Amino acid sequence: MSAMTENDQTLKRFKELSIRAERSGSFVYTSFHSPSGAALAYQAAAETQIKLFGGMDGCERVVVRFGDPEQTGYEEDFPIAILNIKAKQEKFAEELGHRDYLGAIMNLGLERDVLGDIIVADKTAYVFVLEEMADYIAANLEKVRHTPVKCQRCDTVPDVLRREPEEVVVTMNSLRLDSIIARLWHLSRGDSKDLFVTDKVFRNGRTCTSPEASPQEGDTITVRGFGRFDFVQINGETKKGKLSVTVKKY
Repeated sequence: MSAMTENDQTLKRFKELSIRAERSGSFVYTSFHSPSGAALAYQAAAETQIKLFGGMDGCERVVVRFGDPEQTGYEEDFPIAILNIKAKQEKFAEELGHRDYLGAIMNLGLERDVLGDIIVADKTAYVFVLEEMADYIAANLEKVRHTPVKCQRCDTVPDVLRREPEEVVVTMNSLRLDSIIARLWHLSRGDSKDLFVTDKVFRNGRTCTSPEASPQEGDTITVRGFGRFDFVQINGETKKGKLSVTVKKY
């Protein structure tokens, strides 16, 4: 199946969910999507009908919600649960990574789209999952690689593991997204432009294909495979006539 066909099917599904939300006057949720998949929601419905959330701020994989709170007349939490996975005996545990946890959960017979981001720290992991699958995973996940584990629900991810941004000042000749991305991740301008061609740059959740686009204050730019940043402000010109801007890099 080609990537285009997958995108077409996702877009079709999103349009169906958008119509269902509008007709029922209630919220409708998708499974988890990558940034490129979630961006298709903006082709399926008006911006006021869409909200993206992955379980906490800064998540890459997100659930799309269709439905406007002003029309539904209420708000509600996303159907996302957090699971904590840790070794039963920490001193005998292996060094486990993202792929290890992902593989162990998918080996329970699950698809990737029921899982959101996985945050690994030391010998424990926090996994965002669809609420409907949380109890099944908690009851059946007993081992990651060769390490026996305990898996249980938790209310939140510890503050120390939350992605705190680094404030960075960037100077450039002109206010262009490709220039900012190149400076933040030490890329050539050519490599930076290629990210736009391959649909790896997202501006406020939408695919951005314009390297010369100028960000606005408050914009969130996600670069798949690298990270994201929030555009804070234009500081002015330097003594050498270059433009200085401030961003918060995650």
